[in-house]
Amino acid sequence: MRTSFWSLEESAVSAELKRFIAEKCAQVRAEIRAPGHQMGAESQSLFTAAENGDWRGVFDSLAAMHKAARERQSGSTRWNSQVVYPVEWAAVNEIGAALEEFAAGEEKYAIAFARDIIASIPPGSIYFAGTDPGRFLVTALSQSHVNGDPFFTITQNALADHRSYLRYVRGMYGSRIYIPTQENTTKAFDEYQEDARRRRNQGKLLPGEFFEEAGGITELRGQIVVMAINGALSKLMFERNPEREFYVEESFPLNWMYPHLTPHGLILKINRQGPFELSSNVVQSDHEYWTRYIEPMIGDWLNYDISLPEIVAFVERVYLRHELSDLAGDPRYIQNDIPQKSFSKLRASIAGLYAWRAQNSKGPAEKERMLKEADFAFRQAFVLCPGSPEAVFRYINLLVGQKRLDEAILVADVAVKLEEEAKAGPEPRAHIQEDFSHKPIVESQTSPPKLVTQLGSLLEQLKRMRSR
Repeated sequence: MRTSFWSLEESAVSAELKRFIAEKCAQVRAEIRAPGHQMGAESQSLFTAAENGDWRGVFDSLAAMHKAARERQSGSTRWNSQVVYPVEWAAVNEIGAALEEFAAGEEKYAIAFARDIIASIPPGSIYFAGTDPGRFLVTALSQSHVNGDPFFTITQNALADHRSYLRYVRGMYGSRIYIPTQENTTKAFDEYQEDARRRRNQGKLLPGEFFEEAGGITELRGQIVVMAINGALSKLMFERNPEREFYVEESFPLNWMYPHLTPHGLILKINRQGPFELSSNVVQSDHEYWTRYIEPMIGDWLNYDISLPEIVAFVERVYLRHELSDLAGDPRYIQNDIPQKSFSKLRASIAGLYAWRAQNSKGPAEKERMLKEADFAFRQAFVLCPGSPEAVFRYINLLVGQKRLDEAILVADVAVKLEEEAKAGPEPRAHIQEDFSHKPIVESQTSPPKLVTQLGSLLEQLKRMRSR
């Protein structure tokens, strides 16, 4: 929910955003193009407006591109054959998405999100961004994204896109760090597909993996496939840049990373030698950091001793009934689901690391220690955004694994109520994003009716499990 009107001119980071936009304009202007492939009219309008300081024109151009993207997606208009060059499209995507993150959210939280991540990463490191805020806010408020100052920002979600995104990143960073090639991408896909064929014959395909026949060729399809390729290429980067430190703001969990991860402020560090276990000092530091960090948002009441029914009661009072008079936190945070989702996602990612550690622990004491911290971190993620599908589903998985069905039902029940309320409200925001065919698409952050169905089904399943 928007609680205030945002203006670029009046933004606390106006000068930084204008510098960022100017840098992206210069990057596009310097691009070498093949003859006959001039900049598209829509992009030309946006960059001309930005270079002239016509910020209303920038937003008008972005709005026109939204409209055109929706029409193209619906099939009411067709793309012409002109190539959309990687730098041009990436710059448009990054400018538009960064401005939207500020316009749709609460600015002070957008700034804190970006600056606190930036401040935590040593210069010269490689940072894998995952979510839209983790990519676009950090990109916009870095000293220079193009020059990798203070670090190299790369989204883990588009590494499989060798035609566009890798070309774009290689143009910026290829002389300083190793960036995967088209050959790397092809090899990663071939190896993954060969393994998947073997598992298909054994009846061991993973959920989300499926083969599809097109033109007499049977190939693996699905989002999980793209993320598997992204995972393989991110691992290759980690191995081929041994002198660099690596950090990640998680999108989808990448299995190869888990043994190497430790909490690092809002994000995670990918260590060269994976720790055999997370030390008590590391866990305690993370616990204290997050407890202190979220106090201004939700208050200082959440600790180990608070029961889950008390947490659910808080969620119902504050998020469902909107009773904020006794809230010790920030009403503006509670009233805007953009920062809620952003910070909840960060905390759920760290909670997921603890859950993985518990599952792969060497003994019962270590498992208990990790389960305790996973539970607490998931509770924080849930309270930060009780409407977050990731926080809800991952926490329920943890509870079910411990046979805590009554508590899982509590979480699922209040999540269903929240999503039913969201379904009755306005449509969620959308922005132009990229797929793997150079075309912008308009994609909502969530799909409330579908999510309500999923949560409702889960709730019924949990109740049946309890009655057995």
